[in-house]
Amino acid sequence: MGLLPFEKEKDEIVERYKSITNINYGKEPNKRTIKELIDYGFINLDKPSGPTSHEVADFTKKILKLNAAGHGGTLDPRVTGVLPIGLNKATRILEVFLLGGKEYVCEMSVHSEVSKKVLMEAFAKFTGVIRQLPPIKSNVKRQWRNREIYYIDVLEIYPRKVLFKVGCEAGTYIRKLCTDLGEYMGTKAHMQDLRRTKASCFNEENSHSLHELQEAKKLYDEKGDESLLRQIILPVEAAVGHLKKIIISDGATPALLNGSPLMLPGLVKLSKNIKKDDVLAIFTLKNELVGLGIALMTTEEMIKESKGICVKLKKIIMPMETYKRE
Repeated sequence: MGLLPFEKEKDEIVERYKSITNINYGKEPNKRTIKELIDYGFINLDKPSGPTSHEVADFTKKILKLNAAGHGGTLDPRVTGVLPIGLNKATRILEVFLLGGKEYVCEMSVHSEVSKKVLMEAFAKFTGVIRQLPPIKSNVKRQWRNREIYYIDVLEIYPRKVLFKVGCEAGTYIRKLCTDLGEYMGTKAHMQDLRRTKASCFNEENSHSLHELQEAKKLYDEKGDESLLRQIILPVEAAVGHLKKIIISDGATPALLNGSPLMLPGLVKLSKNIKKDDVLAIFTLKNELVGLGIALMTTEEMIKESKGICVKLKKIIMPMETYKRE
């Protein structure tokens, strides 16, 4: 079974020094009110066939009566599956879903019969870094670009039809992959059906439908029962499970919330294999997401050095008033 790159790495956390957190500021994600979850949470939505991704985000916005909602990675109208939806302030970090890869289950129709040997050779040829020209009907500039196919697992083979699972870099066009596979095999092929099963750290096993969301909101509105909504709306922290992490002290948090970069004395814990320029998830000691940053040092350098700027801010998600200077 194939794994996306981040799924292969065990994220070990290294401690620079011991620090305690002040109970008067912030709160653990599982203690947030339902209104706080709605204000900056995520939904792992199972997109149905028919509407566009934008329409699905708009449906979510109307159901929850939000100011804003956005999706993390477009799916064509006919394509179903995992569509991360950011709620209100969480829309600020939708870009994180470009960093963890995607997985799809695809049914491909082959226009003339090919042997299993030829088919497997084609899949092997298109595993790894490939060159791809986006389809004519796409939302990006049509130019050749490199994309990585992490794995292709063949699930079933029928006469002129193949069901396969593919893990790939964000921005890979599976429709174009099918036509390119056909051309390599000396025939034509096209994508018959497609379902996204993973979007970074979100997967189909714990996704929810629009109908489930609607019923959960109705239960909350009519009876004040928030139990179903809490099953569907995830804390914003759930969206960054595929990123490497740093944990900062309470004292360093206010400075970051005011736009300052992270200085080494404020860094308490960090992922073991951070490289320069990695996008990092910045957490408090209460496991709250402060925002995203760019690593200016490796893990080894952050542990070895005692002063200097170690992380440059990219996005802040935490409300400024959460932590204050003492």
